[in-house]
Amino acid sequence: MTPPTEFTDVDFAGKGTYRIVVQGTLTEEWSNRMAGLAIRINDRGQAPTHTTLLGEISDQAQLVGVLAALYGLHLPILKVERIPNDSERSM
Repeated sequence: MTPPTEFTDVDFAGKGTYRIVVQGTLTEEWSNRMAGLAIRINDRGQAPTHTTLLGEISDQAQLVGVLAALYGLHLPILKVERIPNDSERSM
């Protein structure tokens, strides 16, 4: 049996860096609508294209807004990952 994964607590009132991966294509023109996140299209040949959004989200409300916008565009959300900053990695 695999032991449970340890999670770091998150302060939803504070900033965090996030990586969001969706199935489909989202062009750079959407960056402003997506909280200014950097957008990178991952061409996977014959497999469906994935798009990665990466950058700083100011709080939980902004994160929910980005996820709702992606949902509204009918882009399946494959991954939402908070990337710890250097001080959190040393904990």
